[in-house]
Amino acid sequence: MCLAIPAKVVEIKENMAKVDFGEGVLRDVNVTLVDIKLGDYVLVHAGYAIQVLDKESAEETLRLWKEILAQSEN
Repeated sequence: MCLAIPAKVVEIKENMAKVDFGEGVLRDVNVTLVDIKLGDYVLVHAGYAIQVLDKESAEETLRLWKEILAQSEN
């Protein structure tokens, strides 16, 4: 099973971007597969941004992930 997580683009340098997964989790990802701009949300898998998402879809997915993680802590 493959898993991709949405993240917000906060910095772009050539073919790499720093993305924010929320709660201060920042990572560098390769963005050669997508056309992005600052503030976009991307779906990240294995260090690559594989798709640009609209803000509403990205935020809903992140909300659901937080809910799932909170349940697993109980």
